[in-house]
Amino acid sequence: MQMIGKAGKAAAIAAIAALALTACGRADTGSSGSSSGGEAFPKGSAIGVALPQKTSENWVLAEKLFNDDLTAAGYKPDVQFANGGVSEQQNQISAMVTKGDKVIIVGAIDGAQLGTQLKQAKDAGATIIAYDRLLLNTANVDYYVAYDNFKVGVLQGQALLDGMKAKKPTGPYNIELFAGSPDDANAKVFFNGAMSILQPKIDDGTLKVVSGQKSFEQAVTQGWKAENAQRRMDTLLAGTYGSTTLDGVLSPNDTLGRAVITSVKAAGKPIPVVTGQDSEVESVKSIMAGEQYSTINKDTRALVEHAITMVKDIQAGKTPEINDSKSYNNTVKTVPAYLLTPVIVTKDNVKTAYVNDPVLGPITK
Repeated sequence: MQMIGKAGKAAAIAAIAALALTACGRADTGSSGSSSGGEAFPKGSAIGVALPQKTSENWVLAEKLFNDDLTAAGYKPDVQFANGGVSEQQNQISAMVTKGDKVIIVGAIDGAQLGTQLKQAKDAGATIIAYDRLLLNTANVDYYVAYDNFKVGVLQGQALLDGMKAKKPTGPYNIELFAGSPDDANAKVFFNGAMSILQPKIDDGTLKVVSGQKSFEQAVTQGWKAENAQRRMDTLLAGTYGSTTLDGVLSPNDTLGRAVITSVKAAGKPIPVVTGQDSEVESVKSIMAGEQYSTINKDTRALVEHAITMVKDIQAGKTPEINDSKSYNNTVKTVPAYLLTPVIVTKDNVKTAYVNDPVLGPITK
């Protein structure tokens, strides 16, 4: 797969570390959490899957896939959503330990707030796989499986530039920046990936962030909630874009991208170039209709499949395959990772991007 530059990845790692320390304070330095293949366990064992809130379609799909595919592979799935927040997820992981789940796959709400529960799991002999979001400030995580999230941001930043240039061949361009939730370790990685493309253009005057809100902290969207993004966009439009044209908006996912478009429509203004991520059904339809400019295809089926492949390897006493052993330092250890490759989707390739997708394939024909 295509890998990102050392400087960009270093920035992403530093950002994760800074975010983690801010969110959690003292690092958990419990058991070693070594990344060996582990001991084999019976095939019919329970496998825990701790998922965050149902904030996007990909998490809902992941729940179904984990239940179906773990069962088909001969395991007993123990899949939980933590719609009640971090404390609920902490309690769910503790319950998985008590029940004796042999592997616990964690899609964290806040990857810096699970240190106590992960230590309990490791002390009980469980193997921990961070799913989609890195687990921070702890030695007690064995593997990380995700899409290359810095590359996701790079693709979003480039799509924003490409989309604006297609509409208006020469700049300057007026843009606004949105980021994900600050308690999600991926949010700053997405943002840094995008800014590795956009910042040079801001510096040379090609891009202008008219509101002046250029930092991650100014751009965050708490909880990845659409209403928070729409409220901020409403404020930006009312306060900054009276007679000024907005050319583009960096949105880190489809839910927030649609919220931005809703705000712009309500204000009676032309829809700018808006990016996204996750290939949500309504956003794919929006791309086909010429509204949202782009999304990122991160096939949840492939991600769940590889997580389960890791489970099978661990159950057999094998070391799971990894393809990145250096990039994901969670402030306590460098977590061995397997990264999948994200794919940009625009109106130009939307009809071919989802040919084998059982939901999106029929929509895009």
